[in-house]
Amino acid sequence: MKLASRTTRITPSPTLQLSATVKALVAQGQRVFDFTAGEPSFDSPDAAKQAAVNAIQAGFTKYTAVTGIDELKDAIIEKFQTDQGLTYSRSQIVVSCGAKHTLFNLALALFEVGDEVIIPSPYWVSYPEQILVADATPVFLPTSEANNFAIDISALKAIITEQTKAIILNSPCNPTGSMYDRETLEGIAALAIQHNLLVISDEIYEKMIYDDHQHCSIATVNPDMVHHTVIVNGVSKTYSMTGWRIGYAAGPEPILKAMGNIQSQSTSNPTSIAQKAAVGALQGGSQFIAHMVKELNVRRRAIVEGFNRISGIHCPMPAGAFYAFPNVTKLLGRRFQGKALATPFDLADFLLNEAKVACVPGEPFGANSHLRFSYTGPLTVIEEGIHQLATAIERLQ
Repeated sequence: MKLASRTTRITPSPTLQLSATVKALVAQGQRVFDFTAGEPSFDSPDAAKQAAVNAIQAGFTKYTAVTGIDELKDAIIEKFQTDQGLTYSRSQIVVSCGAKHTLFNLALALFEVGDEVIIPSPYWVSYPEQILVADATPVFLPTSEANNFAIDISALKAIITEQTKAIILNSPCNPTGSMYDRETLEGIAALAIQHNLLVISDEIYEKMIYDDHQHCSIATVNPDMVHHTVIVNGVSKTYSMTGWRIGYAAGPEPILKAMGNIQSQSTSNPTSIAQKAAVGALQGGSQFIAHMVKELNVRRRAIVEGFNRISGIHCPMPAGAFYAFPNVTKLLGRRFQGKALATPFDLADFLLNEAKVACVPGEPFGANSHLRFSYTGPLTVIEEGIHQLATAIERLQ
């Protein structure tokens, strides 16, 4: 039977594939230093777990409203008011089965043949794939490590066409850990308003920021931008609740209504128990966030400083999220047992086989000179993994 043509336009998630490979190796009894996971290693907050237990005991196990229970929507509305000073109504909130599902619903609601969607590069692996599923065209805007992966406003302006419908922003960014400052966001906002574009602002890592950096949502930089922005967020990263699968969006009501209609014919509501857990996290998880970010900061510094002690690797200090993105240009072309390691894919494969260090090559993120390492694991694992990596690299010719 012939498959639909859309299946030929997309590829499986490389990060999930690598995580599965690592789990298979571990199941075989091998010790692997796993830096692939896009999730915190911390347990979910007690407030979330207790809320879920209470929901189960109360028999809260039936269908809910498709776009989320009012209690959760109200907690999300309060979060936006408290954190960003943004005011939304319940009809402007849609709760979905994770932020990825939120983005997928958004792509289906907005994009079609002939539409172009601008994505700054490097980018999260699923952005272009979801746009392709919606029959639209991703247009990549390259950024430079030398400029902290900032968006050049003049370069952005140059690639906007009559077919451009939206821009996707991710700050803090997966995979770079970089953040957009207010001045840059103001420049993007001016172009969005001028050309009547939508900005999809993926703020899933907004609480995971370090040093003196401050998160700024583009919806706040211009009074008109709230009408040109859909904010995507969730509890997965902030509260270490990836498996609970709760994401949400806030934005203009017609767009959110369309997303809800699509969801009504696919998953229906997110899991009832997980919604209650999300309420618990949003209302009682602030101390959990502070503790987790403090621990992640220690691990961030350890992995970056470890990389920068290795000849041939340069790693900038990420401002947010929980990924290190070392530049391995100087290692590419070196050889192991007569075979050249020409690409990040080659290097990542070498590290997995020879050092039992698992990381994600940069190509799926639109980066041909980098590897991505998640530093959410225990500090001892990070330190030993970096040692193994350094020892393996010394064997290259």
